[in-house]
Amino acid sequence: MDARAKLAAEIRASLIRQRQSEAVGGDESIAEAIRREVEARAAMLSEATREDLVERILREASGLGPLEVLLDDSSVEEVMVNGPDFVYVERNGRIEPAGISFEDEDQLRNTIERILAPLGRRVDELSPMADARLPDGSRVNVVIPPLAVDGPAVSIRRFPGDRPTVEDLVGWGTLTGDQAERLGREVAARRSILISGGTGSGKTTLLNALSGFIDRRERIVTIEDAAELCLVQPHVVRLESRPASIEGRGEVTIRDLLRNALRMRPDRILIGEVRGPEALDLLTALNTGHDGALSTVHASSARDALARIEVLALMADVGLPLNVIGEQLRRGIDLIVHISRDGHGERKVTEIEAVGT
Repeated sequence: MDARAKLAAEIRASLIRQRQSEAVGGDESIAEAIRREVEARAAMLSEATREDLVERILREASGLGPLEVLLDDSSVEEVMVNGPDFVYVERNGRIEPAGISFEDEDQLRNTIERILAPLGRRVDELSPMADARLPDGSRVNVVIPPLAVDGPAVSIRRFPGDRPTVEDLVGWGTLTGDQAERLGREVAARRSILISGGTGSGKTTLLNALSGFIDRRERIVTIEDAAELCLVQPHVVRLESRPASIEGRGEVTIRDLLRNALRMRPDRILIGEVRGPEALDLLTALNTGHDGALSTVHASSARDALARIEVLALMADVGLPLNVIGEQLRRGIDLIVHISRDGHGERKVTEIEAVGT
């Protein structure tokens, strides 16, 4: 711990003791108390250094500590914490050291508590994993020991309010002009499209962009584990799954939401990601008049995406033979769009395959 961090920790501890003993007046704000203590104990330091101390202590008292700086940086796409000493960020599709660290594991755990508490989530030995959505739409995942061997692990995937449009994707080289025109026609014609790709390949971004081709008069229901989609249409109902409580009650799955969505008179259903037995419900819906759906799936190619949907549908365990599920798949899904990310972090649509009957 450097001298400045040590001084900040000492001032923070002193303020906590004062608050506990009610030595500080109740009308004094946290920021005022921090500034007063810094001026008293670090008067010999430069004004810029004192201001840095005030900001550092304030982040620890009411913010997210070292992560605050990273989350204020719009160029950061994802924050990855592998224990207190190793913090990485993703910028422009490439992972690099963040240049910051936590003082110790206690500071990291305190930061995790400040992230999860306002969201109604927590982690402990009985429930050492948590997945949640921050108020700005970013998705956070936390794993703590004993599951995380080297200390608490935190991943925060950023989702800016203004999602890229198809025009943006063409400008970046993710889509060609011909691909964009073709997909626009397919979406407008109510063709059911499945977007496949690996983790971080841009599946959700592409799904969100393609949703812009949906007629503004249509009623859209979105179903996601964590609400990430940001649609421009006025008539949108957003549904979000819910994990079970610590007592094991109250879980609402994607499958539950999909079944309910079919009763909500949707013109379109958008599923953030198909990853379980809801695949069978989706195929059933697509074969019973609910066409024009958009969704994503983890797969390494367009062909593998079809095989994965078949496997996920078998997880519903209703006794349907594979050939029947395959027939439902070929009749329900019209198009597979595969997007990949190369070693330089560039994302490109590499396949657009029609699904034959």
